[in-house]
Amino acid sequence: MSVPILPTISTSCIVISAIFVAIGWSFIKKKKTDQHMRMMVCAAIFAVTFFIIYATRTIFIGNTSFGGPENIKIFYTVFLIFHITLATVGAVLGIISLWTGYKKKYQFHRKLGPVTSNIWFFTAITGVIVYLLLYVFYHGGETTSVIKAILGT
Repeated sequence: MSVPILPTISTSCIVISAIFVAIGWSFIKKKKTDQHMRMMVCAAIFAVTFFIIYATRTIFIGNTSFGGPENIKIFYTVFLIFHITLATVGAVLGIISLWTGYKKKYQFHRKLGPVTSNIWFFTAITGVIVYLLLYVFYHGGETTSVIKAILGT
């Protein structure tokens, strides 16, 4: 079995990001704020790395359509929309969480952090499932770049 390298790397980045969030969460529970901050910055770096790989791949290479059986395509699509929504909300909340921590707005940060972390964990899990459905369990369908879609080539 052969899997495409960029989706494998980007999915790995999200998983690593979630692992750093979990480690960071454990540090803050032990009141180790410096270690917590370092872990959350590492989590953010891996999340940004994912986004850079994903965005450039989408623009220049394209997104892969679902290649599995037609009778489950609707379930995949609904699941994908759920994942994209989680990822978007998680990214926005992640930026806000990092910003409030950096600005020492701890009262708000303490409330938002656990919500953000849980959303990020579900984002990572659903991202792995999307990856498995696209590249491991089924062969991916057609891949079309945004540039080709816009230019019609």
